[in-house]
Amino acid sequence: MVNFTVVNGQVYTPGLAIVDAPQPNTPLGGDNLQVAIDVSGNGQLPWPSQSDSSTKFHSITLFLTSESKSHNFTISNGTKPASNSSYAYPVLDLEPSSTVKHVNWIWPECLVGDGSDSKDSARGAYNISMHQAFRWNDTDYYTVFDLPISVTNSISKSDDRVDCDLLENKLLTAAEIEESSDTLPGQPWVEGVSTTSSSGPAETGTGNHCHAGLKRIMGAVFAVTAVLNLLV
Repeated sequence: MVNFTVVNGQVYTPGLAIVDAPQPNTPLGGDNLQVAIDVSGNGQLPWPSQSDSSTKFHSITLFLTSESKSHNFTISNGTKPASNSSYAYPVLDLEPSSTVKHVNWIWPECLVGDGSDSKDSARGAYNISMHQAFRWNDTDYYTVFDLPISVTNSISKSDDRVDCDLLENKLLTAAEIEESSDTLPGQPWVEGVSTTSSSGPAETGTGNHCHAGLKRIMGAVFAVTAVLNLLV
């Protein structure tokens, strides 16, 4: 069981970002993984933000993680890739004039196939793991939110697909993340809305972790980018 705050089909994360797509537990495939992220709080947060704003983004990074498959692939790590087929450009730099950032990530080679395949296949249950560094009401936070999906739809072979080893990161355990995690005092954009539960074939767990203090955040940012915090 994974807990989400979902309003009108939008997934509100433990942070400033709102996920417009994909929906939790969606089976995915095709040429690319496509993620749509609202960075305006549905119009409540000015974009682009001012450097002295009391509420603003510092960064968003994305990973495709699965403890059951022992994988943690870079989707976007905040740096510009050497080629367009490896990982996506920094999320906040995409479509500069738009408040919705559309991430298009080419599936890597090991996810080619159809269905779940065998137990030795890399295909199956995953999380889109979103890492946000941000300021909310003059306090800095770093949060991790895992959105479960399944890589079970058809993905065809292509010369554009890179070797999965080039995108692989070290996994951290849930305990390693929990050790320095606490909870936001609330959801920045939604008040009085109950968290709804969603379950499905994807990775399962609590759905999010967060810890306050940007000094602590930035000292550990490269470690936490390899996090997988949901247990199957």
